[in-house]
Parts: sequence; C-alpha cells; structure tokens
Amino acid sequence: MILSHFSALLLFSLFTSIVFGITQRSQPRRMIQFGALCFALFVGCTIAASWIMWLIRH
Repeated sequence: MILSHFSALLLFSLFTSIVFGITQRSQPRRMIQFGALCFALFVGCTIAASWIMWLIRH
C-alpha cells in the first residue's frame, strides 16, 4: 500500500480526531462535533503550514 503525503495526512487526522473526540467529550453529539473540529483543524493547519513553507522556500 503506497500512500501519498496528503492521504497519510487524512488518515492520521481521521484516527487522531476519533480518539480525541471519544476521550475528550462525554456526550455522543459533543464527541462528533469535537472530532470534526479536530479533523478540520489538523487538515487546515497542515495545509496552511505547507503553503507557508513553500512561500519561504521560493
């Protein structure tokens, strides 16, 4: 199985967000909301950081 950097980012973000949602909140609705927030922040911040590194390089 060969993963690109982006697909590895998505898998890591998905699994980490699931764990964070389950361990950090007690109500099922809040678990899903917090997990979705974590997923969006992981992906968004990583994409933003990669663009910043690209701009610094060029």
